[in-house]
Amino acid sequence: MSRALWFVAGAGVGVYAMSKARRAAEALTPDGLADRLSGLSLGAHLLGDEIRAGMAEKEIELRNRLGLTLHGDHTPAELTRKGNH
Repeated sequence: MSRALWFVAGAGVGVYAMSKARRAAEALTPDGLADRLSGLSLGAHLLGDEIRAGMAEKEIELRNRLGLTLHGDHTPAELTRKGNH
């Protein structure tokens, strides 16, 4: 029983190691590197979009809190804050 258990455990570890090695080798191919770089680029663009959206939201919140209006916006901040456009 003990030898069979060790054999199954060794075979499982071998299969796991082979699959990890195959994934690592695939990641280092030109196509794998291109995929990783495109994913990194997409992530950077999404992060930038989220940061810009958050900045715009906080700017509007700050302008409303201070009672300032944007150029061309004639709605008083007090009315905007209360929802009484």
